[in-house]
Amino acid sequence: MKILYVLLVMLVPSFMMAQNYNVLLIPDTLKKGADAVKRYEEYVLEIKSPGKATFKERHVYTVLNESGKGYGGYTSGYGKFNSINYINGTLYDAMGKELKHIKKKDMQDLSYDDNMSLAMDERIKAYDFYCKNYPYTVDYEEEDDLDGFLDFTDWAPIRAQYLSVQYSKYVIIAPKNYLVRYKPVNCTIQPVITENGDKKIYTWEIKNLSAMKTESNSPSLKELAPRVMLAPSVFEAEGYKGDMTTWEGFGKFIYQLKLGRDVLPDAVKAKVHELTDNIKDDHQKVNVLYDYLQKNTRYISIQLGIGGWQPFDATYVATKKYGDCKALSNFMVALLKEAGIVGKYVVIGAGEDAEPIRDDFPSLQGNHVISCVPFKTDTIWLECTSQYTSPGFMGTFTGDRKAILIDEDGGHIVNTPFYKPSDNLQYRVVNAKIDAEGNLDADVKTKFTGNKQELPQALIYEVSKEYRDKYLNRSINLPTYEVDKSDYSEEKGRIPVVKEVLHLTSPGYANITGKRFFVTPNLFNRTATRYSADSVRKYDIVFKEAYHDVDSIVITIPEGYTVESMPQPINIDSKFGKYNMAIKVNDNNIVYLRMEEKARSRFPARDYNELVKFQEQIYKADRSKIVLVKKE
Repeated sequence: MKILYVLLVMLVPSFMMAQNYNVLLIPDTLKKGADAVKRYEEYVLEIKSPGKATFKERHVYTVLNESGKGYGGYTSGYGKFNSINYINGTLYDAMGKELKHIKKKDMQDLSYDDNMSLAMDERIKAYDFYCKNYPYTVDYEEEDDLDGFLDFTDWAPIRAQYLSVQYSKYVIIAPKNYLVRYKPVNCTIQPVITENGDKKIYTWEIKNLSAMKTESNSPSLKELAPRVMLAPSVFEAEGYKGDMTTWEGFGKFIYQLKLGRDVLPDAVKAKVHELTDNIKDDHQKVNVLYDYLQKNTRYISIQLGIGGWQPFDATYVATKKYGDCKALSNFMVALLKEAGIVGKYVVIGAGEDAEPIRDDFPSLQGNHVISCVPFKTDTIWLECTSQYTSPGFMGTFTGDRKAILIDEDGGHIVNTPFYKPSDNLQYRVVNAKIDAEGNLDADVKTKFTGNKQELPQALIYEVSKEYRDKYLNRSINLPTYEVDKSDYSEEKGRIPVVKEVLHLTSPGYANITGKRFFVTPNLFNRTATRYSADSVRKYDIVFKEAYHDVDSIVITIPEGYTVESMPQPINIDSKFGKYNMAIKVNDNNIVYLRMEEKARSRFPARDYNELVKFQEQIYKADRSKIVLVKKE
């Protein structure tokens, strides 16, 4: 779900005096490790009423090299809620000499396409100087009038890696009686507050921030870089009014947007009763209605005006057979209501890298809507945009995070299901043969559960057989191989299961040198992760995935060989995870067992060198070889 209105970059005319953009004036500390330097940035938001504002912004970037060229261009959106008064842009060379100046009329005017929406009313102004003589400097400024707003742009001086900041400033001008809400994140920066007549002025500023670079398994930049979250208190858009100072007020506003939009056509009401009236168990009713939703609707995003947050009504979805996340979730709640079951509409941050909702700062933090059915002893969560996800399963997209349940009495912070390692199982059984020339022939059966089944499930539903065959024939870590047979089946459930059956051949898998036969028994599940022991760790170590992998492999080898050398069993039980590996040779069969388990976890930077050793043990063990020698 797209946020109704995102305040875009514009600039304030308060920085109008002549500036010297000579690159030599940038401190070396800001050029080190940077692709671009933000020389100057200023935002000015002037709130005139709960539904009217002016927003100005100015960006001055010095682009140091090819990797920073994205900062040389500029885009700005406009639509029903904002109109652009002016945009100016200027290009300077390395010495600060002006080369070119443009205005709004010189920019491209494009329809906005997010690659997922059927219809949107937002358009874009875009321009790029396409300068290749590095370094160079660009200076863009813009002013917009806002007619309705639900959110304020956060102040985030560092929004990307390899970007340093010389100066950044954010100013909010508001009526004295208007509550401006803010929350510093990853910093303690507080605004300087002054008064001018009937206005109160909030000013944040920061100087000389060096470029940042995240590390392997480190927190995201949003968790590291200083910023200030900003949000309105009372607000208004398209005649809808709200108060966001509490989650109760936020929830009441969202509830207001969907009020009266749950009316189903008579034919759909009749279908609901046909499907559920003879079912006694409410859990089963939910499953049946969710199946009906999946088979009779599809996801299409539609973002028009207040529709960025308001769902299309249930009759629209029933007639058109499609809707966005809001519309489909609202439709699902309407189906449940007709069956006498109370369903709830839930705002959530979706995506594996979604920033967690901060429950201590009510604001528009979600980007998606799901639904749920809270029973007395459990809750069934429903992803209404998917046509194949199991009822009750949230997975990596929306699992294990806070969300905002919307009710008549307001918003309530809730938690979606948490998936422990044993829920995310990959259990693989392999029966293989290697002939006298070293050629491998293998039957592979794998059971995937929970988050681990998401990829193989996508291979069932989201791609063609031709694409799946191509994927299978390039995704396995073997030098040369061919998957000539594949089959998939699934079992729905709170922890869904996908079973995969493959047959593959790999010519020359085993290396034969003279009378010796070299075999790596770990055919498929070899960790690719290694860490450099030379680096100095700055940030916490974060593992986002929880999983439990088991490999049981039997490889039949040609007769007439005996073991010359064989790896010893390994058993590691570390705070970072568990790993076991054991190999046996019985007659002409190599039996290989491997287990690896990791939990979602976080460790301080001081544990890094210990992690390096742990991971290196696994890396080497996964590639250990058996050496067999031909009997004389």
